[in-house]
Amino acid sequence: MAELAPHPNHVRDFLKLVAFEHSIFALPFAYLATLTVMELEDAFSWGVLVLVTVAMVSGRTLAMAANRIIDRKIDAANPRTAQRELVTGKISLRTAYAGCAVSLVVFVTAAAMLNPLCLALSPLAVVPLIVYPYAKRFTDYPHAVLGLAQMVAPVGAWLAVTGDFEGSGPAIVLGLAVGLWIGGFDLIYACQDAEVDRRIGVRSTPAKWGVQSALTASTATHVVAWVMFAWFGALTEFGLLYWLALVLVGAVLAWEHTIVKPNDLSKVNRAFFTANGFVAIALFVFALADLALR
Repeated sequence: MAELAPHPNHVRDFLKLVAFEHSIFALPFAYLATLTVMELEDAFSWGVLVLVTVAMVSGRTLAMAANRIIDRKIDAANPRTAQRELVTGKISLRTAYAGCAVSLVVFVTAAAMLNPLCLALSPLAVVPLIVYPYAKRFTDYPHAVLGLAQMVAPVGAWLAVTGDFEGSGPAIVLGLAVGLWIGGFDLIYACQDAEVDRRIGVRSTPAKWGVQSALTASTATHVVAWVMFAWFGALTEFGLLYWLALVLVGAVLAWEHTIVKPNDLSKVNRAFFTANGFVAIALFVFALADLALR
């Protein structure tokens, strides 16, 4: 008897399309901003925390789905990305558009339920998410656009609690730290496509200036990001545990930059997933423990 073909699981395939598991890079910093300002304002709310989670996940899903749609032809031309779901047809373009639409509705609804300021600013949060995939078509520095898009999350999470910009300086500093951190490791990630990008006309810092220059820029960016994380800790008066986390984060970032070399990019994925996943989780867990001890 012939084996039956497995029944397609569109939800699972869509979650794979948007790399849902990568939410680990952004969610901890949204939570860090939310819980820090809740502690400072003595305004803890499970409802706000749930809505921040919904807004973060839906916003990131929107960004990734839009990225895959916009970049599907570029992905098809790159051997590294040629097996992505929209390229192979495992996910239809209609399904991807539907996922974008649902994510957008959920994101705006969550923003509206948080407060009027979040609702008013929701279009400004969406714009850089959609612009980023196009950035590689008009600038050699799309990584900066990605950093700007990621900066929105901690700032938005802070405003979700306060409802106004007064006293939001620490959130902006944290947003800059996160944006620089993510932009820095995107520089590393882009190095593996430098040759292909030049051939197919995709613009990036490694494609324009070479892998060595991109890695040097990434190192400098991560140094500034670490300083920004420290500045955020000082502004919000975190204690010993937070500073211990920063020591660990600094060590991991340094390790990340030692294992990726211009003539050996075989460990890019280890740097991207292992190191940066640790940075996000460690900083959040230690900060959470610090907040709990206050």
